[in-house]
Amino acid sequence: MRLAKIDWALGAVLAVMAVGVSACGSSSNSSTSASLPTSIGAGEGQLNLVAWEGYTQPEWVKPFEKQTGCVVHAKYAGSSDEMVTLMRQGGGSQYDMVSASGDASLRLIRGGDVAEMNVALVPDWKNFIPQLQSPSHNTVDGKHYGISLQWGPNILMYNPKAISPAPTSWAAIYDPKYKGQISVPNNPIQIADAALYLSKTKPSLGISDPYELTEAQLSAAAELLKAQRPLIKKYWALASDEIELFKNNDASIGAAWPYQQSTLQADKVAVKSLIPSEGATGWADTWMLSAHAKHPNCAYKWVNWVSTAKVQAEQALSYGETPANTKACAVMETLSKGSCGVYHANAPSAYFDSIKFWKTPVKECGNGQNDCMDYTAWQQKWTEVTG
Repeated sequence: MRLAKIDWALGAVLAVMAVGVSACGSSSNSSTSASLPTSIGAGEGQLNLVAWEGYTQPEWVKPFEKQTGCVVHAKYAGSSDEMVTLMRQGGGSQYDMVSASGDASLRLIRGGDVAEMNVALVPDWKNFIPQLQSPSHNTVDGKHYGISLQWGPNILMYNPKAISPAPTSWAAIYDPKYKGQISVPNNPIQIADAALYLSKTKPSLGISDPYELTEAQLSAAAELLKAQRPLIKKYWALASDEIELFKNNDASIGAAWPYQQSTLQADKVAVKSLIPSEGATGWADTWMLSAHAKHPNCAYKWVNWVSTAKVQAEQALSYGETPANTKACAVMETLSKGSCGVYHANAPSAYFDSIKFWKTPVKECGNGQNDCMDYTAWQQKWTEVTG
């Protein structure tokens, strides 16, 4: 899915120092500052990843393998639920790392599935935007359970040849006139998109946070989605599913990620996108280390590699997302003039704060009450919606 084929000189990304590897694989339940690795040992020869589609493209994987000797094996997941399930397979030792979004990261932390990481071993961490150095979705009690990567909004994508006039609101994906042309993710967190829409169109519901919903608010969002179900062409599991729908003119409008848009435009398919008037949900992803990783040194080498400005810029341009590393902006401009602004890499913090980033729904509401519905309830509602 990477659009640009970019050759760039390989450089030393980290110093390889001899160290026992057992410390790198400490459990997140038991690891402390004293038990964290203080240096990175020799690579174990391979790295097994669970990733979003498009996060392990040859443009930066092949140079990484050449530089480190760590051969990457990636398994693409279609949802955060699938990522959590995969990271728990085989006693948690089948995969070394996962590119978890905020609606999975806390579940992995609380479940003891991921290990605390030493950010001092990631030189570019200090160059991350402040909001992604110690965010609440991967940092608990001052412990870092992963290294932030990229972030961006969930967008409304449409075919301008089929959808006219251009939509301005999320109302379009609930509009019966587009019956049979709509695609949305097959993911319980999609309930948050409905809740965000309702927070603007039905303020009487009192929704202030689309991830903190009372029983009545969750039911209202579910009813909206049930009414939408007959209009849906397909609930997509992988980004490539939606790409094929638009390529084949089986879908004309839907909720998407920037990756789908960039891939389709590279293939000369007519698509445009926008953040509708009601705003957008979004993701902020984290590379997290399994508490039972078999290849922890390769894992640390990987997060160092993908944290550099060059690789962050490549991934940002290929996927259509925003890098965590502030120094990536200048690299993006050398690769594609104007791209830094297009992908908001130099945007003020207000833009970041305007996106309602995915997070795991829990019973504790932000207002001090405990009457919000947890993720299990969301999963049950989503099953009711999709059948």
